[in-house]
Amino acid sequence: MADRTPAPDTPELRERWGDFAWASENKRQADKHIAKYPEGRQKSAVMPLLDLAQRQVGEETDTQGWLPMPVIEYVADYLDMPAIRVLEVATFYFMYNMTPVGKYHVQVCGTTPCMLRGSDDIIAACKRRGMKFGKVSEDGLWTLTEVECMGSCATAPMVQINDDNYEDLTSERLDAVLDALAKGEQPKPGTQEPGRHTSEPSGGVTTLPEMVDANHDYRGEW
Repeated sequence: MADRTPAPDTPELRERWGDFAWASENKRQADKHIAKYPEGRQKSAVMPLLDLAQRQVGEETDTQGWLPMPVIEYVADYLDMPAIRVLEVATFYFMYNMTPVGKYHVQVCGTTPCMLRGSDDIIAACKRRGMKFGKVSEDGLWTLTEVECMGSCATAPMVQINDDNYEDLTSERLDAVLDALAKGEQPKPGTQEPGRHTSEPSGGVTTLPEMVDANHDYRGEW
């Protein structure tokens, strides 16, 4: 599992991120999120603001983004919250990265359905490329994390890479996805099973086939 310990709050970190401030579009988005809540309840916007901040860091570093301590403090000040409260949120949810990550954050599900369907082979394929858990690869492209269930059990094994899920994976299919990303291409997200579109049965529907095209009423046939 991912280490939720924040990166050390060093002078170098302060020098790099101490002047963090919203880019103009992100400020507009932040204020839009805050405006969703009644006066005095702006703290409720902490999660989307942390996501915006992480994405801005990612844009500035050409990575998936993370949350240096000065950035967390900036969000806290923006919402008039104690920094420790914002840090509590950031360290609780796995959507926030507490240390630097690569351009692509490869999160492999290792929970039982994915494990039974071959997640160990998926992790091995990642390691063959030099990925190590919680580390940025030498080329700056990859960070590998093993996570718990991400809700794609019907299309296991799966990985999440930045904002996209890739499902029905084999080591060969994952290699194709990673090769495309390394070339700057955008592979098709979702299932990688040929002929499958979402989580419908592999090979096509075998029960209630009339429901495919219309809301067929079977009750008279039972």
